[in-house]
Amino acid sequence: MVPSKEWLDWASLIGGIGSGVAGVGAVAAFWQLRLLKTQSVTSFEDGLVDEYRDIAKELPLDALLGADMSPQDVAQALPAFYRYFDLCNQQLFLHQEGRIRKATWALWRDGIVSNLQRPAFARAWAEIAAKATGDFEELRALCPPQSTAPKGAA
Repeated sequence: MVPSKEWLDWASLIGGIGSGVAGVGAVAAFWQLRLLKTQSVTSFEDGLVDEYRDIAKELPLDALLGADMSPQDVAQALPAFYRYFDLCNQQLFLHQEGRIRKATWALWRDGIVSNLQRPAFARAWAEIAAKATGDFEELRALCPPQSTAPKGAA
């Protein structure tokens, strides 16, 4: 038995609709994956922000406000400064690997550079960088310790 022309027209119409629905489904799936990736990156970056906030709680307020601290006070806070520099180095590495959005990185970079220009941060960075040779390569490239250290810091 040979299908009628009317039957073939209906079959073509249904096939076309099916193809259209499949195309819409593919676009929806693509959009959903893109949204999921964006949410994943946001969650990842938020985790690093939370880590920064935890470390910032341990940093001396005078250092965060830009006050010059005595070498003894900076030395006492070196563990917190070390964790901060380690986080900064990790953020730089993740940026270089393309795991941080450009807009996020621009904000983080500005914060890192701003902090390392503060006297207590610069003093701590110079001291830690001198002792941790071979570490913090990414941070050293962005903010070389000798150029950020205040006069007399070691």
